[in-house]
Amino acid sequence: MRLAVINLVGLSRSLLGEHMPGLTRFAEKHGLQSYQPAFPAVTCTAQSSILTGTSPAEHGIVANGWYDRESAEVRFWKQSNHLVHGDKLWDKLRREIPGFTCAKIFWWYNMYSSADFSVTPRPLYPADGRKVFDIHTQPMGLREELKNDLGPFPFPAFWGPAAGIASSEWIAASAKWIEENHAPTLSLVYLPHLDYSLQKDGPLAPNIPEELRKIDKLATDLIDFYESRQVRVLVLSEYGISPVNRPIHLNRLFREKGWIQVKDELGRETLDCGACRAFAVADHQVAHVYVNDPTIRDEVRALLESTSGVDEVRTVAESWGDGIAAERAGEFIAIAAEDAWFTYYFWQDDAVAPDYARTIDIHRKPGYDPCELFLDPAIAFPKLKIGMFLLKKKLGLRGLLGVIPLDASLVKGSHGRDQVAENERPVLLGSAYPVATAEDVHLAILDAARAFS
Repeated sequence: MRLAVINLVGLSRSLLGEHMPGLTRFAEKHGLQSYQPAFPAVTCTAQSSILTGTSPAEHGIVANGWYDRESAEVRFWKQSNHLVHGDKLWDKLRREIPGFTCAKIFWWYNMYSSADFSVTPRPLYPADGRKVFDIHTQPMGLREELKNDLGPFPFPAFWGPAAGIASSEWIAASAKWIEENHAPTLSLVYLPHLDYSLQKDGPLAPNIPEELRKIDKLATDLIDFYESRQVRVLVLSEYGISPVNRPIHLNRLFREKGWIQVKDELGRETLDCGACRAFAVADHQVAHVYVNDPTIRDEVRALLESTSGVDEVRTVAESWGDGIAAERAGEFIAIAAEDAWFTYYFWQDDAVAPDYARTIDIHRKPGYDPCELFLDPAIAFPKLKIGMFLLKKKLGLRGLLGVIPLDASLVKGSHGRDQVAENERPVLLGSAYPVATAEDVHLAILDAARAFS
């Protein structure tokens, strides 16, 4: 028997029940466990811990992005699997199971891994400045086969104000396509749908039941598909989502202290990380604080500990020792209170915010920005503005799609803390192997794969 692992982002025990009847039945039949999330409880760290069975001290993924001290640049959402140190699930199982193959479908760090089949979002960036939505696959020819049979990946539904069920539907269809055409021993499938509404509106919002029903129907259909082909299924999540109502602007506080260096670029302010005495790289409810000037180290920590909404401050040595994680992490790691989260904002006047601030730009921003899930409510006719932008783009003209708000109070859900309420913890469905941590989930997957080898 083969194995499929469905990563249903944002799923927690509190969401199961009447609005998720299919997954609730699956949990009742095959077992449900919750576990302490990885630290930080963000996508790239959690997935890396699950796939390697180690912590950031060994695999090195300290967040969704971090400051590269050598290049003096913040780098978010990089995709090379070489960034993740250590043996992965498929490396271990390939050594044990004759003929073993693995499909890694939309899990992150999916480029240049040793998985046999991979599919991941990857735009094209022509030299004229355009951004063309596309995917990257291994083998490379899989890219055109999938697009020919399934149509183009609906990139706007994967992230941004239009994010929704369409991206998860395409990913599920691609998982079925790979199963039907290649029948891998292990399929790893990432379904992101819940992440959008839970972050945007919060887990208590009145629209959440409908979003739960949508992903429950899709996930149950995918489970039924795999089981009809005698493939065992596990369902897991990386983290749960907590309701929040307090954005914390650490870089603005640092700027008041004179620690932030900004640069004027054509009348807009940008963050000059290499020249800052200290700055924060925000990532949901966790912020890595880099201190370029060691003489203010104690003062930085004191400010963090006295800031309302900061629940805890850890040092990198306390968290992960002095290995690869210490090379990437900040000198301090700030953890927000349960109802708070960190922005990357460093400007004090929205009129001089950087040009990327009002756009969807996950690579240029020096931190994670959940406001990219919203259309700016101050824009009277946002669809008209988007239409005009697309028309100019079609005509070969350049421009910015500045429709993202700068009002962080809009965000109602977040994650990142490793200490959360039991009903907000991530879950594992379908395995009796006892799990307490993300590293244990790795062992549970190995146990399930080995059971039928």
